[in-house]
Amino acid sequence: MTIWQAVVMGIVQGLGEFLPISSSAHLVLVPWLFRWHDPGLTFDIALHLGTLVAVIAYFWRDWVDLIKGGLRGTKTTEGRLFWYLVLATIPGAIIGLLLEEKAETVFRNPALIATMLILLGVILYWADRRGRKFTDVNKITLGQSLLIGVSQALAIIPGVSRSGITMTTGLIFGLTREGAARFSFLLSAPIIFGAGLIKVPDIIANPAMINASFLIGILVSAIAGVASIGFLLRYVQTKNYLPFVWYRFLLGAVVLVVALARWL
Repeated sequence: MTIWQAVVMGIVQGLGEFLPISSSAHLVLVPWLFRWHDPGLTFDIALHLGTLVAVIAYFWRDWVDLIKGGLRGTKTTEGRLFWYLVLATIPGAIIGLLLEEKAETVFRNPALIATMLILLGVILYWADRRGRKFTDVNKITLGQSLLIGVSQALAIIPGVSRSGITMTTGLIFGLTREGAARFSFLLSAPIIFGAGLIKVPDIIANPAMINASFLIGILVSAIAGVASIGFLLRYVQTKNYLPFVWYRFLLGAVVLVVALARWL
């Protein structure tokens, strides 16, 4: 992979991780559409580490308060939210471990990805229109947290979108747009960290992977991630998710047309 391609992939990951458009889908589809060499899941996860840096950097004050509160138990709002995030991470972590092999093979199918882009676009549109939107992130319940955590497990399939499915579930169960987005962003940190930790042995076994393209991709991903977090948190204060829904429809349709043309 060239440095230019690593920059493109870093931007794709940084924007896609926090916007409800599926970064994992784009990391598969961009090389597929442009006929680049697919760097594989290990490089994808390395780019995710860039977005882990982004979410920790953007919310560092929140994380300090959450960890302090968590160490004191669940008596404070921060303490409850910390442990809710911990519990909500468990379903996604278990599913990720069980389906790791399929995530590297079967689930990286462009037609499947396109279908999931369109299907989850429909669900996001419905949730955004029908959700009650009255619960702030600081008032989230244990039940809401667990349901969002369970939904996050579906993001093992590229095209679902981790941020998209967690925001959608949050909206369905009464969170405000901003509350759903903030909880989704905070929830991304432990799952990305865990996925990266699992791939550390692969990187250690192949030190040649750590080259200029690898490091630049991570850096660009982190910068783009900070920008996309800030943008979406401001955007959802006054606007809906319709542009992202239309983008998912359009990308899904393009991928299906290209897949059909290449098959014929």
